[in-house]
Amino acid sequence: MKKMLRDHVYDLMAQLVEESQSLWRIKNTYKTDSVGCNECLEFWEKLEKDKEQHIADLRELIKKHLK
Repeated sequence: MKKMLRDHVYDLMAQLVEESQSLWRIKNTYKTDSVGCNECLEFWEKLEKDKEQHIADLRELIKKHLK
């Protein structure tokens, strides 16, 4: 019998996907689009670091729950 994921673990995984997609857009579109505006570029770089940390935190939580 397959083990079902609990709702909160599924929620963590769904959020990981959202954060990963957002990070991809920041790296591949938003930062490029903001060239010429240092204030916006700094904002995207800060948000990029925040997203990377969120992704790392989510991965750790998911690993703990899937053991």
